[in-house]
Amino acid sequence: MEILKVPSERVAVIIGKDGETRKEIERRGKVKLKMNKEGDVEIQSENSMNEWKVKDIVKAIGRGFAPEKAFKLFNDDYYLKIIDLKDIYKSDKEIIRYKGRVIGEKGKTKKIIEETSGADICIYGNTISIIGRIEELAIAENAINMLLSGASHSRVYSVIERERRKLKESMTAHMWEEKDERNKQ
Repeated sequence: MEILKVPSERVAVIIGKDGETRKEIERRGKVKLKMNKEGDVEIQSENSMNEWKVKDIVKAIGRGFAPEKAFKLFNDDYYLKIIDLKDIYKSDKEIIRYKGRVIGEKGKTKKIIEETSGADICIYGNTISIIGRIEELAIAENAINMLLSGASHSRVYSVIERERRKLKESMTAHMWEEKDERNKQ
């Protein structure tokens, strides 16, 4: 049994319309969820692996992701990374400023990072959360960390574009290697 704390305003999202989101989490995760209005979510499961996945899904929804995006975490290839800005910055003013750098004007920077990396990003409260495959997560996290360290937006865009190209090249090479192996058999 695991108990998580999520923002109270996100409990309704975890439950969903007519309890559908909760039921889907319970069905796919083979768990039981109990929650209260204060944001305490109890996860009960016989299988610790299911509990671990559901824990990340509940955290992701709690950190602002729509359930459909959080459900990607049912897939073993997807991971959740949460960056707590309170661990990095002392004042609320700094947190607001750096969240703004990651969001960009009219959401442009966030959108570019998502499109280039393939990861989903959610900025909620004092956190920046990322859902993606390990390679996508690494590209998005690097871009966010560069922005949080003060790098210019144009520098960040060029670095993540280069990282994405390298990833595509290595994936293409890997696919050709697999095809060659199959042809040899």
